[in-house]
Amino acid sequence: MNSMEEHDVGISCYISNLPGFRGVLKQRYSDFIVHEVDTDGKVVELSSLEAIAEESKVSAVESKSVQENQTDASETEVISYASQIEAFKSLAGDSDASCLEEFINQINAGGEESLSPIILSPDSDKSHRTAVHIFFRENFNFLVTDTVDGPDASSKCIRVRSNSGKSNNRDKNSRKRKERDNKPFDSRGSENWPDAGKFLRFHLYKENKDTQEALGVLGHMLGIRSKSFGFAGTKDKRAVTTQRVTVYKQQASKLASLNGKLFGIKVGDFCYVNEGLCLGQLLGNRFTITLRGVVADSVDTIKAAADSLGRHGFVNYFGLQRFGSGSVPTHLIGAALFRGEWKHAVDLILDPRDGDILLSFLEYITDDMSYSINCALIVYNNVFNFIVLHNLFKYKNI
Repeated sequence: MNSMEEHDVGISCYISNLPGFRGVLKQRYSDFIVHEVDTDGKVVELSSLEAIAEESKVSAVESKSVQENQTDASETEVISYASQIEAFKSLAGDSDASCLEEFINQINAGGEESLSPIILSPDSDKSHRTAVHIFFRENFNFLVTDTVDGPDASSKCIRVRSNSGKSNNRDKNSRKRKERDNKPFDSRGSENWPDAGKFLRFHLYKENKDTQEALGVLGHMLGIRSKSFGFAGTKDKRAVTTQRVTVYKQQASKLASLNGKLFGIKVGDFCYVNEGLCLGQLLGNRFTITLRGVVADSVDTIKAAADSLGRHGFVNYFGLQRFGSGSVPTHLIGAALFRGEWKHAVDLILDPRDGDILLSFLEYITDDMSYSINCALIVYNNVFNFIVLHNLFKYKNI
């Protein structure tokens, strides 16, 4: 398809009578800089990567609590995993957390040898199952997990059982806790959380990543779901953006320690607040835009347009960016979906053209689903196309 013009999507005139000029927007992602403006009119910037002073209060209270718990554990020979259970609840839900707590209690009671494994709730999200496996490895070294088939073909379940070879190594977990300076894995739901607000608010700086992708990375590293974060609005992917984010009962030091491991993402300017952020809780965004390859009748034309923009502003309207950057405009795909033309919509999404390597791939679909999907993901490097192909393979016989 030829490149799309304004008149193709119903844009027929400009609000200004000035001749205007043309330029290339977002030639580099650093050409588009976005700073969120909060409800007080303050421009959000990343100014500090350090954890806040209040963190010492959190650590001191939790340190005292853990020391008391360890004293109790030495007297009763039983270690409490309350904080880990609470953290697991945020990762897997109340039902699985209760099941796990009962399972650990039975192990502590000495019924380990005759104890049957437990099966967690069905989970079709592989990345989430991976996070659960990692959580168990980091927090319950006396348990082992594996993946088994779920109740239907599209789901899997995680099986948890006692690792008899490490049944006497639970004291090692206490040593690991001491090595973490007596800080539990997660303070979610802790009764000893200090008077500071229950939400940690921080500034998220990201480069060439959309908001959900960046929060997914942080959630994976913290062992929580990305939906645990709150934010006022999503920011452009092809840009350098800074915005506020909140997360429930996470330590600032824990997030600050991630900065050395992150690529294209930084977090900082931490503070504790009483309420999490919700969509729409902002005044707007401040943009710093660089245009390249500018073409105009004269320098005076550019100056006149810039002056008009500064004095009158502009109408925030739909431009060509709202119709997709692929070879097939997204409004054509949407129209096909509205008409119920499912096959046509899929054809438009995949959009193979003569000489396109994806076309060759589609002609040689094999029964080896995982091989085919991996090839599509690697070759075409398009997650949306990958999702469509995955479901085409999965339901190809329906």
